[in-house]
Amino acid sequence: MEKPAETQFPIQDLIARRWSPRAFQPKALSREQVGALLEAVRWAPSSFNEQPWRMMVAERGDAAAFEAMLGCLLPGNQTWAQHAGLLMVSLAQTRFKRNDRVNRHAFHDVGLAMGQLGIQATALGLSLHQMAGIDVDRIRQTYALQEGCEPVAGVAVGYAAEPESLPENLAERERAPRQRMALKDLVFTGTFGHPWLG
Repeated sequence: MEKPAETQFPIQDLIARRWSPRAFQPKALSREQVGALLEAVRWAPSSFNEQPWRMMVAERGDAAAFEAMLGCLLPGNQTWAQHAGLLMVSLAQTRFKRNDRVNRHAFHDVGLAMGQLGIQATALGLSLHQMAGIDVDRIRQTYALQEGCEPVAGVAVGYAAEPESLPENLAERERAPRQRMALKDLVFTGTFGHPWLG
């Protein structure tokens, strides 16, 4: 299922085609696909080249690891994410390695890395859905996270399936048109609230 973005200005095709479906085929990804996704994360930009992202990865072929990570998602996300080929949890190292000061850009930089992950997944013909609905305490416990390593989001990656494979309430959301706020409501000039685009 394709749901390309309807834009006011032309953008790169991979960006326009990237969206966040919930319907996945229960099919594993190859080691090369997973490697390409993780390389896209690795080469994201970051403040002072700190690279504060860390990733926990659970491949479908490793049933124990996959079930453990699935259990770190909130129940509503488990319903559909159980069919993904790959589950991940993004983590942020919240202190700089070089001076142990708080890195207030860590979550921003993790977001940049995840943006690249989404584009790489699209380039590989895969679908990706990021989730705020995670059990942060369970992630900390399951993966023995050290202090200063904060769970950010869950990620499901895989081959898209038809919306009909989902429960009806989710299938309806899957088929709904994509929506975004208008540029005039997002981008300002001169003073906050004064639209860049009239």
